[in-house]
Amino acid sequence: MLIRYGYDITVNCQQATPMVCLMAVHDDRAKDIRSPEVVVTNPHVQTRTYRDLFGNICRRFLAPAGDFSIWSDGTIEDDGICDPIRSEAKEIPVADLPDGCLLYLMGSRYCETDRLSQIAWDLFQNVSPGWARVQAICDFVHQHIAFGYQNARATRTALDAYQERVGVCRDYAHLAIALCRCMNIPARYVNGYLGDIGVPIVDPADFSAWIEVFLDGRWMVFDPRNNVPRIGRIVVARGRDAADIPLINSFGPHVMKSFRVWTYDITELAVEA
Repeated sequence: MLIRYGYDITVNCQQATPMVCLMAVHDDRAKDIRSPEVVVTNPHVQTRTYRDLFGNICRRFLAPAGDFSIWSDGTIEDDGICDPIRSEAKEIPVADLPDGCLLYLMGSRYCETDRLSQIAWDLFQNVSPGWARVQAICDFVHQHIAFGYQNARATRTALDAYQERVGVCRDYAHLAIALCRCMNIPARYVNGYLGDIGVPIVDPADFSAWIEVFLDGRWMVFDPRNNVPRIGRIVVARGRDAADIPLINSFGPHVMKSFRVWTYDITELAVEA
């Protein structure tokens, strides 16, 4: 299938403010791009991209004082298949993990493994290791947290989400990641586009967070917020948690005036055309 995706963000700055934006599709989907992303700013400013320590594409620019908008649009081809379920996938002992996975076993800004370790072991030590244990963690997080955009808070950590039992997709992801790491399962934070393709439209065209967990020698997708296999995930960035991959990193004060995202299936439209 073909998926059209993009965003339109407007901020207001009191003075010229350096910014870094992480909204470009990750390089591992480069071969699937059918209409390259076009980035437009208003007023026009020069932008350039670089790769961060995690390999994500970062766009750097100087936003002028006043209202400033950045807009992007592109089309990507997707296999149209739901997230795979690999119930036979096994955990890998820490001693046998690749070096690059060890980073994703450790605590991070939003994932306090030291304070959640005992909770995790009390809840999941008797669950069969591997896919079943990770799914049990996602089931728990999905049921434990009540979703609501009005509950969003940039400072909420995994422990906060566990105690407060409210949050948005990033909070589901942080709690699931922390609990996995406490059980010695590498887990990392992912954000990207996830439209309502193949499911009832509730909050259409969203920018979402989910997780990837290292089992059987590969990274596998889990989504504690939705907790069902979905179609059409478009990865933008990966990191230890949301602190590594903010949508916009502003080196000065700004006010978000509007944020619009689109992600929808245009396969039939393309065929008709």
